[in-house]
Parts: sequence; structure tokens; C-alpha cells
Amino acid sequence: PGRTVVAVDDSGTVLGTAKMNPNHMGGASHIASASFMVDPQYAGRGVGRALGEHVLAWARAEGYRAMQFNAVVETNTGAVALWESLGFQIMTTLPEGFLHPTKGYVGLHIMYQQL
Repeated sequence: PGRTVVAVDDSGTVLGTAKMNPNHMGGASHIASASFMVDPQYAGRGVGRALGEHVLAWARAEGYRAMQFNAVVETNTGAVALWESLGFQIMTTLPEGFLHPTKGYVGLHIMYQQL
């Protein structure tokens, strides 16, 4: 059972979106996960933070015990800093886990927060 939310401004312009869901099924279904997209032209305006705060509140309200992000690209320093400021920790980094279109193979963080 997942959920998708969309961030819009006063004119109805879509700024970004988040999809929340269990990270795994069965015995690991008490851990939430989420995916995010923010329109690059609205980066740095708090859209990601608002979506992140919403997703964390949703996970707590749904009774999840933690949230895990399976794939945060290490060169996306804005996202890494945002998630750390919201209480996530880098649990490990998969070396060369992501093929970046201009930087080549870069690390892929797994980030976690107990709720």
C-alpha cells in the first residue's frame, strides 16, 4: 500500500512529487521508503524539504518503525544534506553503484532513519 503526493504552487504548477511505500514486503514491511522528484527549476526553494517532512509524517502516522532510502546518489550533495538535516544517516555506500551521465561511476548511499 503506497501513496503518491504532488507539491504544487498557488497557480497549480507542479513543483515536485514523492511516492511513499513499504521498503519490502513480509517481515520487513515495517520499514518505509520513498522516492522523490523535484523540477530542477524549483530546486533550492524548499520543495524537497516539504516533501521529505510530509513523507516522514506519513510514515509515522502509518506506524512504520523506520524509513530507508535505498539509492541516494553521493554526488547529489543537496539531497544528501537535506536527508541528513531531516535525521537520516548514511548506513553504507555502494562503490560505483550508480552510472552518472557526466561523472561516470559514483557511489550510491543507503540512508536510514529510525522513527
